[in-house]
Amino acid sequence: MMHYQSETRGAIAEGTAPVVVREMRESDRTAWDAFVERAPDATFFHLSAWQGIIERIFRHRTHYLLAEKAGRIVGVLPLAEVKSRLFGHAVSSLPFGVYGGVAAEDPACIEPLHDAAIAFARDVRAAHVEFRNVVPRHPDWPAQDLYVTFRKEILPDVDANMAAIPRKQRAMVRKGIKFGLRGEVDADVDRFFELYADNVHRHGTPPFSKRYFEALKAEFGDRCESLIVVDKDGRAVSGVLSFYFRDEVLPYYAGDLPAARDLAANDFKYWELMRRACERGLRVFDYGRSKRGTGSFDFKKNWGFEPTPLHYEYCLLSVDKPPENNPLNPKYQFFIRTWRKLPRPIVNAVGPHIVRHLG
Repeated sequence: MMHYQSETRGAIAEGTAPVVVREMRESDRTAWDAFVERAPDATFFHLSAWQGIIERIFRHRTHYLLAEKAGRIVGVLPLAEVKSRLFGHAVSSLPFGVYGGVAAEDPACIEPLHDAAIAFARDVRAAHVEFRNVVPRHPDWPAQDLYVTFRKEILPDVDANMAAIPRKQRAMVRKGIKFGLRGEVDADVDRFFELYADNVHRHGTPPFSKRYFEALKAEFGDRCESLIVVDKDGRAVSGVLSFYFRDEVLPYYAGDLPAARDLAANDFKYWELMRRACERGLRVFDYGRSKRGTGSFDFKKNWGFEPTPLHYEYCLLSVDKPPENNPLNPKYQFFIRTWRKLPRPIVNAVGPHIVRHLG
């Protein structure tokens, strides 16, 4: 087990306890998660259950670091090593999550945690370390400004939330209501996975495995919810898998059938999720990450959400620039066109072996 002790660059006043950085032990999980629940800059992706999912489902090595002062956790940094011949060798916080990086109650622990992450990356000979920050931590490091997030307050009144949706999108929601659409919460991920797999196939990207979504449901229970939109005949036409964290709802994975467009099922789906969240007393609707210049970016803006830049920062160790492992990279366009033409059983079988390396 790697163990570090650091009095970070003059940040700790004389006579106070030093910052000690070490790897999380199994006995630390309860304290780790209690810290994540209270730390203002912690996110759903900092919860310790992600470690088991990343190790079991994706078979990536993890390195969960915590910082202590006088035996009390003051910062955490979940890391995973993603090693691929196709996409490179990286240490990231956190693959498969839109947020990550250091979550800290005490700023004095940020640099020791960064130093420990970089030391681990050097030990495993990774090419770079990626920190998926919400706020900038190291403006001197290379960064990507491709991604933004969309977050908005959920008003306490259902009708007020409907009125806050811009006119055109509100008309689409009402169209879905007029068509007799309704939402159903499933106890499993079966219907969701069929909608999701169909959707990503049409977009030419490899799917996660059904086993992954089953693991999310098993690990997070009621904090992971599958909401399915059905038409007036009871046919599932659209779905979203959402995470719940503190007073927030995060619609994270989605899928639909081609028929969803004419039924306005996707607008209805997000309204139905927002309506239910309002009735539960939640306060934040996190529409999630989008890439600039994409359809999902425009869709969320049309809902009245303003984009907030995400600060993905990179400590480069043996490469000259950050990776560009995303569908907007021109070198992947041939692959995307070819993938769309493959039969669904093939992409469902092969896709998870590819997407596990993308992170």
